[in-house]
Amino acid sequence: MKVTIIGSGYVGLVTGACLAEQGNNVFCVDVDSKKIEILNSGGVPIYEPGLKEMIERNRVAGRLQFSTDIAASVVHGDIQFIAVGTPPDEDGSADLQYVVAAARNIGRHMTTPKVIVDKSTVPVGTADKVQVAITEELEKRGLPSDLCAVVSNPEFLKEGAAVEDFMRPDRIVIGTESTPAGLRAKEKMRKLYAPFNRHHERTYYMDVKSAELTKYAANAMLATRISFMNELANLADLVGADIESVRQGIGSDSRIGYGFLYSGTGYGGSCFPKDVSALSKTAKEHGRDLKILDAVEAVNELQKYILVEKIEKRFGKDLKGMKFALWGLAFKPNTDDMREAPSRVIIQELVKRGAQVVAYDPVAMPEALHALELDFKGNPTGLAQVSMTADPMSALNDADALVIVTEWKAFHTPDFDQVMQKLKRAIIFDGRNLYEPASMQELGIEYHGIGRHN
Repeated sequence: MKVTIIGSGYVGLVTGACLAEQGNNVFCVDVDSKKIEILNSGGVPIYEPGLKEMIERNRVAGRLQFSTDIAASVVHGDIQFIAVGTPPDEDGSADLQYVVAAARNIGRHMTTPKVIVDKSTVPVGTADKVQVAITEELEKRGLPSDLCAVVSNPEFLKEGAAVEDFMRPDRIVIGTESTPAGLRAKEKMRKLYAPFNRHHERTYYMDVKSAELTKYAANAMLATRISFMNELANLADLVGADIESVRQGIGSDSRIGYGFLYSGTGYGGSCFPKDVSALSKTAKEHGRDLKILDAVEAVNELQKYILVEKIEKRFGKDLKGMKFALWGLAFKPNTDDMREAPSRVIIQELVKRGAQVVAYDPVAMPEALHALELDFKGNPTGLAQVSMTADPMSALNDADALVIVTEWKAFHTPDFDQVMQKLKRAIIFDGRNLYEPASMQELGIEYHGIGRHN
């Protein structure tokens, strides 16, 4: 099938590459000419395991192309995926200007029937706005509005495992309307996703608004579990309980399960913060407060400061002359995504107290440097207190403590003898509970986890 992907960011690239892998002819378009140049030269502007190889394989095979030519992209695809960004607006709502602009471009250039797929994460009612934008452009050209049908097909991709999630999905959600155009669109989508349903049916068909809400509901539930466990972990610290034992105790209940029950420094990234905020904003627009989600957001923001509070409790508020090694910058492993990353808050707070920070991350340091330059804009002295190193062990040299923020596999079993030798003091603040407190005590390491009791 001929497919167009509008937007060559995270969702667009993964969607385009994976659909090309299934034999479809995919045209990816983006207004960012630099991004397209990178892709056409064999590079990839984001880090995602397995994506670069898949893109190159399908690009060479002629099944995947990249361009800035919007008119050509509309002509190409019978199915047009809108996968542009929906950044949070100042009031927390999703900014739909890029989605509507993409819809208008489709309406300006289409001459044959198209299925328009909202792949971006968008609030309930966005499909109606997309339909209106396209219809207005079609009417300007004297073309019938039933040339297109708008479908909601939200993505459920975990950064760091997005290719695997797309190729072997837990579920595929498709929202269509029961109009003749909607029914035709449903059949097109059924055909497109047939390879993913070969062994058993993974697709859930529903109306458009239910599909839009499903995406937000899924991310809100996962974010809620994280904040819930973080609250319990903080309580465990106060009462002397071990949150890991608690996690195992409640996770063994089949009604609860183990997923997303790990305490830490809070969630970040491009999805959870934005989507929880947008869902809460949607509810307020309809006269309803989602009190649980408001609490989820509040808990998560406070949790980003929890390691700093532990450091302050141990060393005092004045950290002048102290140096901290920091392992992990990205908001989660297997990505270079620094959006809403807890490390940004932790670094700023340590610097604010006078400390120096030497950081290491396996892939996110270029993105982190850019993010920190924005965070310290107007404060070059503060930024000068932060440095990065290409080796995790060199970050430890003469540091007063090690602070772990991201749970990269490379951090799970370090050479603790070397860690102790390089640190000025054998102290670890573990924001991801990678190590067992009893084992650290045996080694002679002073260990501070999140809700872990020695």
